[in-house]
Amino acid sequence: MRSEEDKEKLVNRLKRIEGQVRGIQRMVEDDRYCVDVLVQLSAINAALKKVGYSLLENHTRGCVADAVQHGDGDEAIEELMKVIQQFSRS
Repeated sequence: MRSEEDKEKLVNRLKRIEGQVRGIQRMVEDDRYCVDVLVQLSAINAALKKVGYSLLENHTRGCVADAVQHGDGDEAIEELMKVIQQFSRS
């Protein structure tokens, strides 16, 4: 239920994260200072969480809202809560 523009932004964000991961791989191969690698890992973690929150918001506003309007809200909310719990553990 996301627009093409939203989808493109999400894909671009994921491509940037992919580039960051490759950068960290090079840092490890080049025996870079551990703290520098850890700082980059933290940045990637934050970027992935941002993507995740964006998807959670889109799912809640789209899929879950539709399910509630069509009488399937309990099941959709239960599924959403499980995903939120799983997401918040990471």
